[in-house]
Amino acid sequence: MNPKVLVIATSNKSRGGIATVVNAFTRQPQWSRYNCKWIKTHIDKGLAHKLWRLGSSLVQYVALLPFYDIVHIHVSTTVSANRKYIFFKLAKAFGKKTVVHLHCGSQLTDIWNAKYEDMFVNADKCLTLSNGIRDLIVSRTGKSENVDVLYNPCPDVEGIGLSAKREKNILFAATLYKEKGYLDLIEAFGKIAAGIPGWKLLLAGNGSQDEGIALAEKYNVADRVKFLGWVKGNDKDNVFRTSSLFCLPSYAEGFPMAVLDAWAYGLPVVTTPVGGIPDIVVDGENGLLFNPGDVDALAEKLELLIKNAELRKRLSEEAKKLADTTFNAATIAKQLAVIYESI
Repeated sequence: MNPKVLVIATSNKSRGGIATVVNAFTRQPQWSRYNCKWIKTHIDKGLAHKLWRLGSSLVQYVALLPFYDIVHIHVSTTVSANRKYIFFKLAKAFGKKTVVHLHCGSQLTDIWNAKYEDMFVNADKCLTLSNGIRDLIVSRTGKSENVDVLYNPCPDVEGIGLSAKREKNILFAATLYKEKGYLDLIEAFGKIAAGIPGWKLLLAGNGSQDEGIALAEKYNVADRVKFLGWVKGNDKDNVFRTSSLFCLPSYAEGFPMAVLDAWAYGLPVVTTPVGGIPDIVVDGENGLLFNPGDVDALAEKLELLIKNAELRKRLSEEAKKLADTTFNAATIAKQLAVIYESI
């Protein structure tokens, strides 16, 4: 008989990578094979809604826990860890097998605390999004046998390359805050805009736009920088299908879902070697890399890709290969099934 798995994660209606990943797993055969049940511990609403969600999820969890074999806990930065630690300790008290699935990147160095250490040391399996974070956990805990890398999956996208009409758009998709590098991207675009007539910069994501608007005005590109807000559904599909390249100049990541989205849509990617990106991306072979905060290097990479159609085509083909192989959702779900069986 297959083990039964309780999945502890934010609501499927929440924004962010964890909800996207768990949603992807729900569409794979392993979800029903292991009788997975998703307990939703958080929601993107006001404080009262968040507290209600946490309390009701704890009641549901305690009621169901005796009837399940494995608890798979998806955890990110400090606030998430504080919530999930309660579920972890209850699982251990009930003698259940535990999988702690970490979704943050290099920022773990700054936020490491006793709760993370307890979970990483005592979980039956720890999953990380990159080799670098796996090595960090092993160096801190002294344990290596229970830590594995499991990449996030690309979404399934159909029809790419058949009817998509690519426009002269550079796409950024992430929350608009400095650590995602969106201001660096606007500045880099401003430096090269005069030499790339017709190209626009599209910024898709929630957050404050004021600083970005001011920067675009400073470089006289306000009419070519478009703030789209949070996009989803058909709007998201359309903006990815019609863009020509993707850029994420982030300072810290686990494995960015936006890059996985870009690969699924066959977009050549310009990004930084953070989180799990160095595991996969080789500069000039399947993407273009530059160091976080190096605006001049970013401008050079963008200009190179924009002016070299052959390079865009080659990186687009490599992107689709990654989406169809290493980051295929069915492949990663099978890897997760092996992990469940191993514990």
